[in-house]
Amino acid sequence: MDTARLNDRGRASMRSPINWALLGLLIQRPSHGYELMQRFERAYSGTLEFSSRSQIYTALDSLARRGLIERAQDGPIYDPVRQPKLQYRPTVAGLRAYEQWLIEQVSQDERRSRLIAQHFAALPPEHALRVLERCAEVCLEAAARLPTDDEEELAGRAALAGRLAGEECRLRTGAVLSWIEYARSELRGAAAGTQP
Repeated sequence: MDTARLNDRGRASMRSPINWALLGLLIQRPSHGYELMQRFERAYSGTLEFSSRSQIYTALDSLARRGLIERAQDGPIYDPVRQPKLQYRPTVAGLRAYEQWLIEQVSQDERRSRLIAQHFAALPPEHALRVLERCAEVCLEAAARLPTDDEEELAGRAALAGRLAGEECRLRTGAVLSWIEYARSELRGAAAGTQP
């Protein structure tokens, strides 16, 4: 079996958001395990978390077996008191797999939207309207927690990630609120018996 097909199979079967997040951090810059764990905790605090600190090494092994990362050729960092620290970096296949995975996330959002619509349609209209009202409240509460431009005190890529995430959240919130208004109209019509 050729390497490209093996890497495609490995990428397709990797479902762990933690593995993808670690690969993204290694794309930013090569790191050793402990440094990578610290970077992960700073970058993904409140979004993703390890079940245990040893999970990072399991994830690195998994990424290496799939051919998505490799040891950096600079060699390990030596500390006279501790064991050598191996640095990892992404492979070309790892960078391509990460790019493809990001593209796939967009289609996941579309499938998720269709699934949510099916779930709302399964409820009696009166119940769906009640759930929809609570969804609107949750959406507005989340929007109120978004940082403003002057609150962001991050630098470099962290600032860029913050701006991108903030704008995506603001746009998504607007789109969700528009959809909620449309769904209210449809569900009220269904409750009144004017729609199938």
